[in-house]
Amino acid sequence: MTSIRFHNLRLPDQPQVVTELRVEQGKFVEEFRHDAPPETDIDLRGNLVLPGLIETHIHLDKACILDRCTLKQGTLEEAVATTSAAKANFTEEDVYRRGADLIEQAITQGTTHMRTHVELDPGIGLTGFQAIRRLQRDYAWAIGLEICVFPQEGLLNNPGTEALLCQALEGGATVLGGCPYTDNDPAGQIQRLFALAERYNCDLDMHLDFDLSPDGMTIPEVIRCTHKYGWQNRVTIGHVTQLSALPPEVFQEIAQNLADAGVQVTALPSTDLFLTGRDATHNIPRGVAPLPRLHACGVTCSLSTNNVGNPFTPFGDASLIRQANLLANVCHQGTPKELTQCLDWISHASAKMLGLKNYGLTPGCHSDFLVVDAPTPADVIARLVQPLMAFKRGRQTFVREPATLLRPGIR
Repeated sequence: MTSIRFHNLRLPDQPQVVTELRVEQGKFVEEFRHDAPPETDIDLRGNLVLPGLIETHIHLDKACILDRCTLKQGTLEEAVATTSAAKANFTEEDVYRRGADLIEQAITQGTTHMRTHVELDPGIGLTGFQAIRRLQRDYAWAIGLEICVFPQEGLLNNPGTEALLCQALEGGATVLGGCPYTDNDPAGQIQRLFALAERYNCDLDMHLDFDLSPDGMTIPEVIRCTHKYGWQNRVTIGHVTQLSALPPEVFQEIAQNLADAGVQVTALPSTDLFLTGRDATHNIPRGVAPLPRLHACGVTCSLSTNNVGNPFTPFGDASLIRQANLLANVCHQGTPKELTQCLDWISHASAKMLGLKNYGLTPGCHSDFLVVDAPTPADVIARLVQPLMAFKRGRQTFVREPATLLRPGIR
């Protein structure tokens, strides 16, 4: 039995109060058993403790491939095409190495759990999936990794893809994804995905409505199928940038329908801002799902990284705090309450979206947390504070030394 007392720390609900946390067998406890002294005592030097950050939507398999691609137009169509061409040369070791690099970046940014989307099609087969399964095992000491498999290059239009999705769901994947806009019949793909989700009793997480024209919006079909299959609170839609282009009264109706159906929304601000609005010559739109307005309607929301270092997003460092700061800028969130809500979209709301149990800083929760030098949770987002360290099940996973100014006369 491993028991740890963390002392000299502050908690997000009482950032001015110095207190302590107790951990036993990887979970927070009220008191140690039999009042025995802890085996380990760790001083957190008065810093703020937050629950581990949660990445709800990231692509490990196609990260960091810019050196293999040529960017000319910066459009979604170009990103899909150039990534598909690069994917033809992916090997399991290649995917593993690039995925490991990104996971390690995420760990040092305070992420303790992530859902990664993995592409399956007859061209790549199960190569990427097998690499991500290895990463899932090899990095379990620092990060929980759940796998969502999806048909980036079409399902109904791409024979053989469905069999691969089924094989992966039988081999360790726990979530089924979708990309309806890649098929000639987007509604048909959505309907087929729901049927497969029912067969495998798995959650759904789809890339949806990824442009700035409300024409051809497929959200209503997702809502209809959610009710039909009884899949409330088991369906997530990512991107949905079309929501940002709707008139207020139309948006309000759709947002309320999403809330009533329990369909959850993930915004991916870095990718969505980079790819959308390129046709505009002035007054360029902010092509990001408006999380504050969705949240106000009762929709469960999160925000996430999506891609790093590829044609979809040619930059990034796997920092969810940076993504939350970006969304705060885009959506005009500046008060302490609003900034704290942005933090919630990469922590508690994300945990709710993924159905994670025992998440938080209270007794009974897994002791997954990060430590930051910030006066309040809102300051973490406002000041882009980098975590000093993180813990997974009570075990420290990294440390970052604070910067030291070298003033004149000091060696």
